[in-house]
Amino acid sequence: MAKYDVYGIGNALVDMEFEVTPEFLQKMNVEKGLMTLVDENRQEELLNNLDKLGHKRSCGGSAANTIIAVSQFGGKSFYSCKVASDETGDFYYTDLVKEGVNTNITDKREEGVTGKCMVFITPDADRTMNTYLGITATFSKNELVYDEIEKSKYLYIEGYLVTGPNSLEAAVEAKAHAEKTGVKTALTFSDPGIVSYFKDGFKTILGQTGVDLLFCNESEALAFTDTKTFEEAAKELKKVAKAFAITLGPKGAYIFDGQNEIHIITNKVEAIDTNGAGDLFAGSFLYAITNGHSFASAGRLACSAASVLVTQFGARLDKEQAHTIKKEVLA
Repeated sequence: MAKYDVYGIGNALVDMEFEVTPEFLQKMNVEKGLMTLVDENRQEELLNNLDKLGHKRSCGGSAANTIIAVSQFGGKSFYSCKVASDETGDFYYTDLVKEGVNTNITDKREEGVTGKCMVFITPDADRTMNTYLGITATFSKNELVYDEIEKSKYLYIEGYLVTGPNSLEAAVEAKAHAEKTGVKTALTFSDPGIVSYFKDGFKTILGQTGVDLLFCNESEALAFTDTKTFEEAAKELKKVAKAFAITLGPKGAYIFDGQNEIHIITNKVEAIDTNGAGDLFAGSFLYAITNGHSFASAGRLACSAASVLVTQFGARLDKEQAHTIKKEVLA
């Protein structure tokens, strides 16, 4: 019997969320709607221009948000990542454990700077991210805990790992170990810009065997497959994934379970912050399919959870919200 529902790997970033105007992004030469990697000086420059704006912080990074969601819905999860021995790293570890996630992080951590992600939310509910990776840029196969991968139902790989040679190597090795030990594999494309710039990296992770489950949004699907229509993209994705879920924003989601095509219609809501919606979708979906529910039920849970999240600020639900949504959808 598996010890964990999902074992995740990804960048450990403390998320800092700010409400800004499109004019601010333009003034600061920030490309709207994408994730951009920046150095420490650039992030400090941006922070100095935001010193009058309050913000909240939480342990994050795309895969961390997904793994935390698995835990909040009642699943068992493990997260491999890398933080430094600074105050921000202490905060990250404490916040992760508080959410019920097991991790490779220990008290013996390297000196350095823990990564931070500035999330800019504009009035149209769009999210723009500027990320300084810090020590997570050195994430490697040294952070993998092979015994725990073997004890999991799914390995979940964050797409942002394609941006560095060591993290890409870790993703490839983790996937190979999972396949060798009978653990299913899941991958998220993470960001359309990352897909466009690092397409070869994704192809390296997918390899000859592909993945059991792929998560992406419509823009990422089109970017990876070099197609112009959703239908063409879905056809191409079947060549690299046994099953997949494509999120379609307010239109819901399209799911392929390996045999059947499933269209999920989401609740109509007034979105104010889309940050983390895709991560939560993946986490709630993975929770459902690893706990005996169908892909259709998983899709309904994931869309319901994401539709609640976008009506509030922050990249995560709280446990009470997750419990309520699960009770309503999966009862």
